[in-house]
This record gives sequence, structure tokens and C-alpha cells, in this order.
Amino acid sequence: MKARSRIIAFFLLVFLLIGLVGTTSLPIAKDINLGLDLQGGFEVLYQVEELEEGQEITEEVVSDTTDALRSRIDVLGVSEPNIQIESGNRIRVQLAGIEDQSSARELLSTEANLSFRDADDNVMLSGNDLAQGGATATFNQEGQPIVTLELNEPGKFAEVTGEIAQKSAPDNVLVIWLDFEEGVDSYQEERLKPDPKFVSDPRVSQRINSPSVEISGSFTVEETQNLAGILNAGALPVKLEEIYSTSVGAQFGEQALEQTTFAAGIGIAAVLIFMLLFYRFPGAIAVVTLSAYVYLILVIFEWIGGVLTLPGIAAIMLGVGMAVDANIITYERIREELRTGESVRDAFRTGAKSSFSAIIDANITTLLAAAVLFYFGTSSVKGFATMLIISILASFLTAVWGSRLLLGLWVWSGFLDNKPGWFGLSKNKIHTKEEGLHITDLTTPYDRFDFAGNRRKFFAASLALILSGMVVLSIFQLNLGIDFSSGTRVEVTSESSLSQDEVASFLDDAGFPSDDIVMAGEGSSIGVVRYAEEFSQQEIEELKSAAVDEYGIEPNVSTVSPTVGIELAQNALYALAIAAVGIIIYVAFRFEWRMGVASVVALLHDAFFIVAAFSILRLEVDITFIAAVLTIIGYSINDTIVTFDRIRENMRRVKKVETVEQLEKIVNTSLRQTLTRSINTVLTVFLVVLALLIFGAASITNFSIALLIGLIAGTYSSIFIAAQLWLVLKKGELKKKGPIDIEKKEQESKWGSDEPVV
Repeated sequence: MKARSRIIAFFLLVFLLIGLVGTTSLPIAKDINLGLDLQGGFEVLYQVEELEEGQEITEEVVSDTTDALRSRIDVLGVSEPNIQIESGNRIRVQLAGIEDQSSARELLSTEANLSFRDADDNVMLSGNDLAQGGATATFNQEGQPIVTLELNEPGKFAEVTGEIAQKSAPDNVLVIWLDFEEGVDSYQEERLKPDPKFVSDPRVSQRINSPSVEISGSFTVEETQNLAGILNAGALPVKLEEIYSTSVGAQFGEQALEQTTFAAGIGIAAVLIFMLLFYRFPGAIAVVTLSAYVYLILVIFEWIGGVLTLPGIAAIMLGVGMAVDANIITYERIREELRTGESVRDAFRTGAKSSFSAIIDANITTLLAAAVLFYFGTSSVKGFATMLIISILASFLTAVWGSRLLLGLWVWSGFLDNKPGWFGLSKNKIHTKEEGLHITDLTTPYDRFDFAGNRRKFFAASLALILSGMVVLSIFQLNLGIDFSSGTRVEVTSESSLSQDEVASFLDDAGFPSDDIVMAGEGSSIGVVRYAEEFSQQEIEELKSAAVDEYGIEPNVSTVSPTVGIELAQNALYALAIAAVGIIIYVAFRFEWRMGVASVVALLHDAFFIVAAFSILRLEVDITFIAAVLTIIGYSINDTIVTFDRIRENMRRVKKVETVEQLEKIVNTSLRQTLTRSINTVLTVFLVVLALLIFGAASITNFSIALLIGLIAGTYSSIFIAAQLWLVLKKGELKKKGPIDIEKKEQESKWGSDEPVV
């Protein structure tokens, strides 16, 4: 009766989960805020500078500027703008989903210092003479759009118009300026131009007794609304210098969203199929908990008001690999216990308990890398880090607690007793309890490999590759993107395939020639163009207009100043250094300092291989490249930690190590026991990354390639470098101090011991 109730409870939980996901996931997904790269829009980073010489830029001034910008954005009607004050007197503005990016950027950057001047540029009235909130967009008697301005002192306007009316034509004009630059702007010069900088220059033939001023001209209704809005918002108290910007066309964002969500579906489906085929019934439970994992991520992300970007979707997919990893660690350990003749219940109990510490350590070290990435990252990278942190926490909740709950209901029901096939095990691999075997006595497919004995060959191979990589880097160097080298990056997109010559011809005709044009792939419809100089706002709009006329699609344009480029490069190095130090400290505390050092050397090994590969392939290194490197550091340390966890367990079983041969045997046994798990883990993540690479948006292709290279390097270093390097360091301790008493070291509970007693 009790057995039946557990199985009924299992199905009730599963059906409840299916019902919850099926009825609420779509509304939740629709409520999630999409980033610029998924719905179009633009992002600008402003440096706040003094408007007048000697002006002090305080926190209050920056805050007032932010308020003024927010008031202007309200005029645009953007539903969820993102304005952030950053260190160094900087303001980052993100406007997603906005259609008229040109008008929006002009509205933001205009200082809005309104002045009324005579023909000789003398100030007659200033913005201070306007009543607060007194600008109104309306229509004149002829039905033309105009802006009316209420004045603080109506009589003052009568005095000004009376003075100007006494002048003879053509000097009897009242020139209305926005952001007049002393010593630069001149009415006498501007009035001769077809598109003058001043707003309007109405003639004044008589004294005007009116409480308001009328601004008219060749305005559209939208232009008068924007002008009224910007005047009501007030002049900016500072000058804003644009030091970084990126814009994404709406069509490009929509296409990127479709491609990457499709890639996510393919990658996750491939992982689920693999789990079903390899682990059978536990794999089916993993399918349920992975579905719960994706749902939980969306719920948390929507709850905290996060902004989902392309790298964020990639983080969800990579989190699937992390969640699967927790399942694989547990399932592999259960299968090992079953092979020694343990009952299903005992195998489940021991497997769950023994794998828990490895899962905890692996997740915390990955969290360290993600936290560092969040702290040093910018916008989309910060979004990626946020999603990765949520993914790790959600995977622990679903893949560890959820999987054990659901599998435990079947185990304790007794239904799975004497059914190893349900765990993907054939009966001829099961030993009897009477044989008294421990998991270290079990045979593996890798028993003929002497990992420890061949360590010098592995070290030599890595050293040769590292030296070759150094030579390649010294010759070719890195193909730094504008994130690090500064300049302008343009993604020209067409409905049909483009050739490099076609893009070059278009750029020549548009007046923006470039020798640095790279196509996104053979037969691609995207050409990536780089310029060493920063484009002005006007140049960006001219290029966009030409591209729309030629291809019908607005290109993506990013600009980075040299200052920002240098800072991003420095932050990237800081992030890698701090992540490495954090991992050493944590691993030293949880295991021993030798394992910490071996882990970080392996991580540096992986990071270098990604860098060298990008140099050889001439792939662009941008800020998402750093995200990929730190992600791989997380995955690589994950693999390494699981191996070290097994080494620690096998050391405890030996209790006392007296010879190098014993150390070598422990390393070999541990690697053989965890190799299947390492292969399966990297295979599941490989499937996800491959789906991203093949089906994902072109803008994250380099990100996917970096992950793919890193996965291969990380798996190699975890198996062939980290454990062997620890062996060399441990061998030095054995020669120096003599036999190693494991129990005594643990009882001492000092820093650097194998495991502190809590």
C-alpha cells in the first residue's frame, strides 16, 4: 500500500508540474524584458563633463542629469528604459524596442540650452525666461505644427520685439537657437546654409505684446512634440560626451531571437535524448527536472525584472549542461554502487550522499567565476552572468533536490529492486555482495590507460602546444574587436547572401570605404566592417540611411572610445586574475593548496589555448569572448573538482600513503572511475554549444566557437594535466615529509589539509 502511494505521489507531482508549466510558461515568457540584441534599440554610455569652465561634477549634478534624461525619454514613450549611473561620472542609457533611434539619440544628447538672439548673436532671451513646463506643441491658424512658450515676464518679450523691430531688414530677426556655441556658431553664416543649425529666425516688424512666444517652421507634428518635451524637461546641467554606443535594428533583433531560441530547442532536446538513451529511467526523471529547471529560470528572471539577451539565452543552455552534470555525477555513482552488489536502496542512499560534496564544490567554483564576470562585465555580459548565476542555483534545486525526490519515490517503493536495466546496466556487469568489492575494485573501459605513468608525455605535449601558441601569438597577435581596440563596428545585413566585394562596393559608394570587411560565413547575408576611428552620430545616421536604401535593413553599429577600450581590457584581466585567486583559495580550503594550484594551472592552460586558437583562426576578440573564457573556467574547474573529490575519497580509503606507486595508483583509479562522467558531461554541453554554433544568431558565433575550443581544452586539462600536476606536487611532499597519514592530516584540520573539520 505504501509502495503504491509513493508511485501515485510521483505521478501527481509530475502532472502538477506539467500543468503549472503548460499554463503559465507562455505568459511568463512574454513578460520577460528583451535586450537590445533581441528586439532592436540602442545603448549609449555618456561621460559627464563640465558645461562651463570650473564647473564641479558632483554626484548631485550627475543625478540631476539622469533625471533630465529620464524626462526626455518619457517624451519618447519608451515603456521600460534603463538608465544607470556608473563610476567615473558616467551614465548608461539603454532604450530597447525604439523605432526612430536617430531622433531618440538627438533628443538625449541635445543640451537644450534655449536662447533668443539678434542677427549679431547677442542674447535677447534665455531658457531661464521660460515658465517651467510652459512649452506646448499645438497648431497655428493655418494648421501648421508649432510650439508655444509661456514666459515668466510677458512684458520682457514686448521689450525685445520692440528693440528688434527698429532694425532694418534683413537684421530684424529674432533667431531661436538650441545649444548655441559661442565662438563657433554664427547666424550670418548659418542663414546661408540649406539646413541651418538654428531652430527658426522669424522677422519682427512690430512690438509684440503677448504672454507667449510662438516657434514655427517646417516642423512635423512629432518634431514639435519632441521640441516641447525637451524644453519642458529642461536644459542639461552638463555636457555629455558619447564614449560608447551600440545600435541594433529591430529586424535583426527579431531574427536573432528566432534563430537562438530554435538553437536552444535543438540543443536541449539533444541533451534530453542522450539522457534517456544512456541512463534510462533516471534519465527520464532528468528530463522532468530539466524542464522544471528551464521553467524556474524564467520565473526567477521575470521576478527580478532581468533583461534577456542573446548571451543570456546561451547561459540558460549552458546551465542545462550544469544541471545535467549534477544528475550524471549522482547517476554514475549509483550505478557504481549497484555494480558492487548493493541493493537499489543502498546504492541510491550511498550514491546521493557521496556525490553531494562533488556537486557542491563544482557549483560553488563556477559561481565564483560567474560572480566575477557580473562585477566586471558590461550590459549584455552582466546579463549573461546574471543568468548563469540563476542557472547554477536553479540547477542545484531541480537536478539535486528535485531529481532525488522523484527518483527516491520509486526507489523506496521497491519497484526498482533487482532491475538494474532500468538504470542502463546489464546484469553481467553486476557483482554479488559476497564478493566484497568496493567501487575502486570495479573494472572500467579505461583500465589499460596509465594516466599517471604517462604524465611526462602529457606535460611535454601541452608544453609544445603552449610554445607553438606563443609563437603564433607573437606573429599574428590577436584580432582585437572594437571593445578593446576602440573604433566603429558595423554589421551590414541583407535579405539575400552577400559577397565581400559587394559590401566593399556599397561602402565606397556610401562614402565609408574600408579594407577591413569580414563575412559571417560562406553564403552569409551579414558583413562585419571595422573602422579605426569613432563615427559621429551624424556619420552613423548617414551610413544607416544608405544601408536601408541599398538593402532594406538597418545595420547594427557600435562605437567605442579609446578610454573605454583600455578600461574593458583592464577589467577583463582583473576578472581572470580574481577568478583564479578565488578558485585557489576555495579549493585550498575545501581540499588542499596543491589541488588549488593544479586547478588554476589547468585553467590558465585552457584560457591560453582559447586565446591561441582565436589568434590562428583570426577570429574577433570582443567582450563576449571574456564571458566565454570565464564560462569555460567554470566548466573546467567543475570537471577538475569532481576528479579531485574522487582522489580525496580514495585517499581516505587508503588511509596512509607511503610510496609514489600508491599515489600513481590512486590517480589512475580516480581518473578511470570519473572518466565516463567527464565524457558524458562534456558531451551534453558539446551538444548544446554545437546547436548554438550551427543554428544560433551570427552575433554569438565567436562566443560559441570560444566555448567549443574551451570545452575540448578543459576536458583535456582536467584529465591529463590537473591530476598529474597534483601528483607531482604530492610526490614532493612524500619525499620531503615521508609517509602521509590521511586520518592524522584531517584531524589536524589546518589550512591546506585535505578536508577541514567543520
